[in-house]
Amino acid sequence: MNEEIKDSNESMETEQIVEQANTEEQISAAEASEQKVNESEASDSDESTLDSPDEDAQLSYDELLEKLKTAEDKANENWDLALRSKAEMENVRRRSDKDIENARKYGLEKIANEILPVKDSLDLGLKAAKEAECDDETVTKIVEGMEMTIQQMNTALDKVGIKEVDPQEGEKFNHEFHQAMSMLEMEGKESNTIVSVFQKGYTLSGRLLRPAMVVVAK
Repeated sequence: MNEEIKDSNESMETEQIVEQANTEEQISAAEASEQKVNESEASDSDESTLDSPDEDAQLSYDELLEKLKTAEDKANENWDLALRSKAEMENVRRRSDKDIENARKYGLEKIANEILPVKDSLDLGLKAAKEAECDDETVTKIVEGMEMTIQQMNTALDKVGIKEVDPQEGEKFNHEFHQAMSMLEMEGKESNTIVSVFQKGYTLSGRLLRPAMVVVAK
């Protein structure tokens, strides 16, 4: 009896093992089938992608040339705009530099126009004192003082770029720096030469600030 029970148990264990093996085999087959389906779908997707070229690939040769020409025209237009902008900025910079330079050079023009009449008065006073030919010691000291004052003023004006235009008798008339107050016929004087000077002229950094007032021989 015991042997029959033992045989029966062994038979049941064998069946369970066989059944478990069949189940595992079925699971493996199902997984393999699912993997094949996924691979097939992926392959179909790749083929679909390859069979659907992008828009540029579908364009004709002439259409591609037209697009290229349009792109080149746009690039040329942008390049021209960049060059124009650069040139304009360079012009602005140059104008600014010139304005700054002029401001430095000619910023004293208004002050100079106020000071020069004072110097003219000193020059005339010195000239009158010398022509008086007075031997008085007091007058002599005044003349010396005026000469020193004028010399110091000339030095100060020269430092800021203001220079005298003081033509001499017999010098050729120069319309750029001289202004003729009158013209006289004088024997022994060459035509278009300076006979006398009424008032000195001045320049500021090379630019005429005031012309010299002169009398010219015809």
